Amino acid sequence: MSLIQIKDKKFTPYLTAKEIDTAVSDVAKKINEDFKGQKVLFLAVLNGSFMFASDLLKKIDLDCEISFVKLASYSGTESTGTVKSLIGLTQSLEGLNVILLEDIIDTGNTLDKLIPTLEAEKPKTLSMCTLLFKPEAFVADFKIDYIGLEIPNKFIVGYGLDYDQLGRNLADIYQIV
Repeated sequence: MSLIQIKDKKFTPYLTAKEIDTAVSDVAKKINEDFKGQKVLFLAVLNGSFMFASDLLKKIDLDCEISFVKLASYSGTESTGTVKSLIGLTQSLEGLNVILLEDIIDTGNTLDKLIPTLEAEKPKTLSMCTLLFKPEAFVADFKIDYIGLEIPNKFIVGYGLDYDQLGRNLADIYQIV
């Protein structure tokens, strides 16, 4: 891992692919224990969570399905404060164990917009799961059930996370300089 540049920003190595894999394995283990013998619907928030969702599901030993929802609140390196729903749900969640998958939770604004919509679908359970959590930035009022890693409130890229749609393909995670 070495310093990288994406557009006008420089990024320094922060988390290796091995560290990320360990965090994903730890989250999968907890979910497998908590939902043993039950069916789960994973609902991944695109675009950022696609790598996390893929790697997590490979480690899940439950009957499970996956579906996707797409929301947006970022522009460049800053949250716009406004969440725009881009793609909605295509199936009923009624009576299902639903685990919402996020790549990162910082302010929580994105999920604050999404959670009431999901709760209105009457799932049996609704759990929040994120690979990365920024407690310093979090301003929402919901419980995060599964957290891979807590990180400082700095902009990061890689492993599905982007800067102006670039850098998602990086196996490691980099922090802005």
